[in-house]
Amino acid sequence: MNLPPVCLQELRPRDFSARLRRSRGSLRAAKAPRHTGRRALALLAAVAVPAFAAPEDWRNFGLGEEAATAAARTMPFEVPGDSFPGSAFYYLTQDSPAGGSTATLGQGIHSDADDAPVAVDPVAGPAARAMRIDNSEVDRTRALQCLTAAIYYEAASEPDPGQRAVAQVVLNRVAHPSYPKTVCGVVYQGSERSTGCQFSFTCDGALARAPNRLFWLRAENVARAALAGFVYSPVGLATHYHTIQIHPYWADSLAYIGTIGAHRFYRFGGRAGQPATFRFAYLGGEPAAAPHARDAAADRAADPVLDPLAVQRAWDAAPIVAAGTAGAIHSAPAPIYAQELQSRGGDALYRGDGLPQATGIRPEYANSGAWISQPGS
Repeated sequence: MNLPPVCLQELRPRDFSARLRRSRGSLRAAKAPRHTGRRALALLAAVAVPAFAAPEDWRNFGLGEEAATAAARTMPFEVPGDSFPGSAFYYLTQDSPAGGSTATLGQGIHSDADDAPVAVDPVAGPAARAMRIDNSEVDRTRALQCLTAAIYYEAASEPDPGQRAVAQVVLNRVAHPSYPKTVCGVVYQGSERSTGCQFSFTCDGALARAPNRLFWLRAENVARAALAGFVYSPVGLATHYHTIQIHPYWADSLAYIGTIGAHRFYRFGGRAGQPATFRFAYLGGEPAAAPHARDAAADRAADPVLDPLAVQRAWDAAPIVAAGTAGAIHSAPAPIYAQELQSRGGDALYRGDGLPQATGIRPEYANSGAWISQPGS
């Protein structure tokens, strides 16, 4: 069979040609609504026509201006009691009108991580001085045991400020002449009575409960810091406190300092509460870290040192004698001292009878300082 010569040759790519019709629009454009422009014009007219109709109402707007003038609404999580412990709280405050009170949204809500509320009188008086228990290992061990027990049984559920305040009251009593001069003596004073002990846990049966180890160690850390010289100044020279649920008979007669956590703190008024009355010098001699044996006779006997009002009156009744008057220190009645101090000498512990007399001073120094009271001598 004879084929044409052109068929015997292989066809090249350029010998093939075709013209395809391409669409210039996209699939999205094909599906777009045809009336988009009309809708945009209608929306623009709805906004522009009212504005041009009332030009006197035009005013400048600032971003957030409307938000500032809008009344804030209290959300459920901002209302005390309507939220759960540990949740995060955010507060909104409104400026109060003239003469009005400030409205605070979320008032009364606080974080569990916050400290106990501390409300202290700014004129509560000077703070205590440091007292360091470093006489002997026995004294340190007993003092730590007794102070830890006082903090644990009186304020185990309190935050740190509440526990430090209780520890400071104990040390303030140690420094006051009307109370025992040891930590254990102060903590267990009056524990031989069925009622009337100075710290209620020592005579109400609370010691029969075994302490929780975690809370005991926490109280022990607070006690150790206090015995090492830490001073909790917000309670000043407070020697008494009570829970906010009660109102003892002496509360109105002592000087109120403030409320820390669940306790209200007080100091003596008059001379009994003056800073010069306190002596922050530890003498040692800690007794056993345990309550006293019960004594039925003690319940029938009156002990004026257990009554804060009697202590305060005794100090105020002592006459003030000018310094340097012969025999003045002996003529003034001695304040009421704890039984422990009475057995160790009472008022004699605080007199200067043991100071060297004039016979022990060299003649050239015998009149040193006389010029202060008698200028020109």
